[in-house]
Formats: sequence, structure tokens, C-alpha cells
Amino acid sequence: MRRTFTAVSVVAIASLLAATPAGYAQATGSPSLPTLGDAAREDLSPVFERKLGEEIMRDIRRDKDFLDDDAVLEYMNNFGNALVAAYPGARGETNADFYFFAVRDPLLNAFALPGGFIGAHSGLLIAAQSESELASVMSHEIGHVTQRHIARMLGKQKQDALIPLAAMLLAALASKASTDAAMGVFMGGQGLAIQRQLDFSRDAEREADRVGFQIMGKGGYDTTGMVEFFQRLQSASRNYSDLMPAYLRSHPLTSERISDIQSRIRETPYKQRVDSIEFHLVRARVRVLQDESTQGLRDTYAAFESQLNQLSRQQKAGAQYGLSFLELKRGDPAKAQAWLDKARATLKPPEKGVLSAAHKDSNGAAMFASLGIEIKLAPSQSAEMKLQGLKDAELAHLQFPLSRGIARQYADAMIVNGKLDDAAKFLRDQAQLYREEPKLHDLLARTYAAQGKITLQHIALAESYALGGSMLAALDQLNIARKSKDASFYDMSLIDAREREWQAKRREELEEAKKN
Repeated sequence: MRRTFTAVSVVAIASLLAATPAGYAQATGSPSLPTLGDAAREDLSPVFERKLGEEIMRDIRRDKDFLDDDAVLEYMNNFGNALVAAYPGARGETNADFYFFAVRDPLLNAFALPGGFIGAHSGLLIAAQSESELASVMSHEIGHVTQRHIARMLGKQKQDALIPLAAMLLAALASKASTDAAMGVFMGGQGLAIQRQLDFSRDAEREADRVGFQIMGKGGYDTTGMVEFFQRLQSASRNYSDLMPAYLRSHPLTSERISDIQSRIRETPYKQRVDSIEFHLVRARVRVLQDESTQGLRDTYAAFESQLNQLSRQQKAGAQYGLSFLELKRGDPAKAQAWLDKARATLKPPEKGVLSAAHKDSNGAAMFASLGIEIKLAPSQSAEMKLQGLKDAELAHLQFPLSRGIARQYADAMIVNGKLDDAAKFLRDQAQLYREEPKLHDLLARTYAAQGKITLQHIALAESYALGGSMLAALDQLNIARKSKDASFYDMSLIDAREREWQAKRREELEEAKKN
């Protein structure tokens, strides 16, 4: 999936996957997707749309370039869902549940998948110079979901679209190896249907601009950020290969679109927006995660050193936080702690006078606390330092009870410090509250393994695999659990119940695949 992010319109990918469910199942190993139904439908049902998005997300989450970082994901979802909440009609007629995430890719791009899943490239997060710029892109993608652009496009698909859409996908993959090969594949699939796809895409982009402009305005962001960022995107697009067809780009940018947004800005009162410190901290974290090779970390270090000279306290603190995270990645927790202390000192509010808006609204406390815990729990740390990490994690969980990342860090700290019974109890309670969170079951499996409870370890792994959509792997784990010597009567009953449930689901998927 990663390679398709950089070159192919995600709307086109979704069209291809939805129009050929059997082909998608073959390519990804996913058992099946529901059928489109009546070809005359003008859009997809909300249930099918969400199902399709979930299937695609399962593959994205398994990709090594999915940024599965708790701090980044929490920021993205807090930020994105605040935009959704600010605009009453943002969820659209389907009342969509939104999920925001990031993928490791240096190109400036963002995309919406069916069902309310919205992704951003790491390059886009780094390039955004303000939260208003980021809000403009996220609001634009929310606009695609609100207006059901993907569902409308898929509902209008005809068989003549399959060949050019397949050609677009193949060309994007081929371009990684050979530009000439990509052009050859693409030329073989040209036709009138491509122009229809392009026309729809341009209309959808203008409509998403309009809705996105309203969303970011309602959210209190500076609407000039939309023009500023789109102009940066337009400039960046000139650096792409001249041989790559324009309609392979995710978001066709035109002077007409930018002019339309500028005219809307002139009719809107100016709003100044102070960026949250989390914005700068997340950008720094993503910069480190984008390229963790030795040379990549050297380049990132140089970028942070340059950023330290900025007059803005937020930017300086962001660079110091980034250097702390970078040193942790290099395996030097002492240097990491030193840079984290400097970042905290840079943002320390004045002892006298009125606090700034940035300090009133957000001081990055949760992210600072989380990185501090990461540092203290590093493998090379002493037992005393790891115990302090546990104390910090317990305090942070009490202070930020809604943070899923910190909750899991607290469990991890208990495991690291040998508090296995406490960890198991905490994780079982968490798994009851957050039933769709595979990471909790992974931590439970780790805890049970340390306790020597082999049956429970494999049951926990089975739950994790099932939540991740790997039903065969989940059933395999149940078989291992059943054969374990420490399986109790209760364990066997649970294994049998889960096996019946998942086998039934597996049969349904296989029957669906036969229909397709």
C-alpha cells in the first residue's frame, strides 16, 4: 500500500478496489469484500463504505511505513476530531466516525479513504508551517468524506473504468523501478474513462475546498493558511518527475482553485491563531520517524540544530524535544533526558504576569511526560531509573486518563519492573473498556509470557490477531492455546467459544468470496 500513496490518487485506488473485490482479496490476502450490488446505484451504502475503508486500513496498519506512534496518532485524532466537532455538518449524511493517521513518506500529500479514514504523509506534517496550514489540508480531506465523494465516484463506476484504473495503479508501482516501464503500462490503458475520472476529481476537489474552508473557519483557524499551503503544494509538484502523468497526482492543483479560495478569504474576517506546542512537538517527532537510518538521523540532527536558532520559543522547544527523541533512538538516554529538560525549561511560563494563550491552552505536558517515561524505561537504564519510570507513568496516567498511549506506557512500565500481576489486572480492565484495541492484548500476551501462563498468552495473541483482521492467524493461536499443558476448564471453554465465533465469521467471508 505504501507505494500507492506517493503516486496514485487514493480515490482511484479505492475505485479499483471496490470495483474488483475478488482482485483485491487476491492481492492482499484479505478473504473478501462485500459486493457493490446494483450497478445503477448513485453511491455506496454507508455500511459498505465503512467496510471497504476498514479492509484497506487493515493492510495499511500492517505496512512498515504506517506511523504506529502513540503520540503522533493521539495528536492527529485530537486535532482532526476537533475540526469535525467544530462544524455541525462535518459527519455528513452517514454520521461518519473519523480516524486520522500518518504514513512515512517525504512527499507532500494527504488522502481520504472510504468510511472516514484520513491519512497524511510525514512530509506534509513536516512542511506545514502552522496549525492553520495543517487544518486547511485536514479540513479539505474531511470535506471529501462529508460530501461522500468516494461513495459517489464508486457508485458511478462502469466496467470501462476498470482498465484505465488498473493501468494507473500498475503505472504507479512500475514507476518505482522504471519510469519508462511506468509510461508503457499507462499508455496501454488510456481511454475516455480516464478523462471522466479526472473531471470528477477536479469537481470533487473544488467542493472539498469549499467545505474545508468552512470547517477550518468554524474551528477558529486562519483561513489564509489554505492558500499558503496549497501554493506550497503547487511549488512542490514542480519537483515531481516531468514524465509522470498529471492525473497520477493525488490532488490536482489549479490556479482557479487557489483564486477561488482567495476570493473567499477576502469575504471572511481575519482570525489569528496561536499554534499549540503539540503541533511543534509532533512535527519534530515525525521528522525523526520519517528516516531512522544513520544518515537520516544525521540530516535530522542538522535540521534541529538550525531550528534552535529560531526566535520562537515554540520552535526552539520543538527542536529540543526532537533532539531528545533522536538521542533516545540513538540509544543515549542521558543525552535524551538532557535535551528534554532543556525543552521543558524553554517553555517554562513566566513567574509573573499573565500567561500567554499558548500556555493557557496547551503546554505539551502529556507529550513531555510520555517521552520522559520512554527515556526512563529504555533498556540500558538502571533498575532504579526504570522504577522511577513506573512512578512517572502512574502519575501521568492519573493526570491524563484519556491518553491511550500513556495508559499502555503505564502497563509497559509495570511489566518492565516485574509488577506482572498488577499489569495483568490493569490490562484486563483496559481490554474490557477498550475492546477494539489490539495493543492491549499484545501487552497482555507479553505479561502472560513473563508469568509462564502459556495458554493465556496465546489466547491474548489470538484476540489481537482477530482484531487486526488476521482470522487464520487467530485460529492458529487458539489451537496452540488448546494444546498447552496449563489450559484450565475455563480456558478451554473460552477457546471453544471463540473458535466457533471466528470459524463462523471465516465461513461467511469464504462464501462472500465465492459470490465475487
